[in-house]
Amino acid sequence: MSVSDPIADMLTRIRNTTMIQHRQVVMPSSKLREEIARILKEEGFIQDYEVIPAKPQAMLRLSLKYTRARRPKPVISGLKRVSKPGRRVYCGRRNLPWVRSGLGISIVSTPKGLMTGQQARRQGVGGEVLCYVW
Repeated sequence: MSVSDPIADMLTRIRNTTMIQHRQVVMPSSKLREEIARILKEEGFIQDYEVIPAKPQAMLRLSLKYTRARRPKPVISGLKRVSKPGRRVYCGRRNLPWVRSGLGISIVSTPKGLMTGQQARRQGVGGEVLCYVW
């Protein structure tokens, strides 16, 4: 199936999976989706991810993270796509957005690769703001 916005598709799959409290979500893999999964793991929003080789396309499996309460809640409480195919959103290094006063992250596509907004601020680069995660 052809998807016009693979990042929005990924975020929607994660959002839907957390709403029904499943532990894993599987989606078609791409380099961009793998990089987003890497950032989510580094920032502690997911437990792990793995690429499953398959034909005709590899699959990406994310293991989601939940709190250890009597009624477990997902660690990811919200996801928002910012830059869309119809309207790209770019930010310079001086005006990269803060998400939920620093409690969330923004994922930015920079000339140095995909990174969080905080990492981009430290390295002094701007770029396209892909999404917010909190």
